[in-house]
Amino acid sequence: MWKLRIVASMMVFCPVLCAPLTAEEARDQPAALAFTMKSLAGKDIDLSAYQGKVVLIVNVASECGLTPQYEQLQALHDEYAADGLAILGFPCNQFGQQEPGSSSEIQQFCRVNYGVTFQIFEKVEVNGDAACAFYQHLTGLDTKPKGPGQVSWNFEKFLLDRNGEVIGRFQPRAKPDAPEIISGIEGALGKSSSD
Repeated sequence: MWKLRIVASMMVFCPVLCAPLTAEEARDQPAALAFTMKSLAGKDIDLSAYQGKVVLIVNVASECGLTPQYEQLQALHDEYAADGLAILGFPCNQFGQQEPGSSSEIQQFCRVNYGVTFQIFEKVEVNGDAACAFYQHLTGLDTKPKGPGQVSWNFEKFLLDRNGEVIGRFQPRAKPDAPEIISGIEGALGKSSSD
């Protein structure tokens, strides 16, 4: 019942770019996956499709000093996608206006410069009154090691386990291949470093 009340209350905030599922659709979904988001191509993607996968969620930008993290994110995708890792990138222009491009420009930038093949979504806001409901949910959780609160900059990371539970939140400067992130991913995938 608790999840249904959260989903219903979030329907007000962002009905187009990040609409939560209806109460009926969300009944069996983890709260963090009870949203429908738009891909860069404008296609609705029901995040519940990622249930059963380990998911790394990252707010991304094309003109940031941390933009080279795209390379490490793609390397993680290449190494772990077959084991069940899904990386979801959410462009955001709230930090220094470092993601000014259109959806097609973002897609081309990611493909040409970093060979990105993981899923990138339409631009969203992650903080403030206009933050999409998905990010309002993520930032409201007391997730270690960072805890609840606003996203601090581009490339902040949230890690979900196969049950759709948020099990980690990492600062923007924590590189995607940092030991604590790799450990979290491999633990959630059920892999050991010797696999």
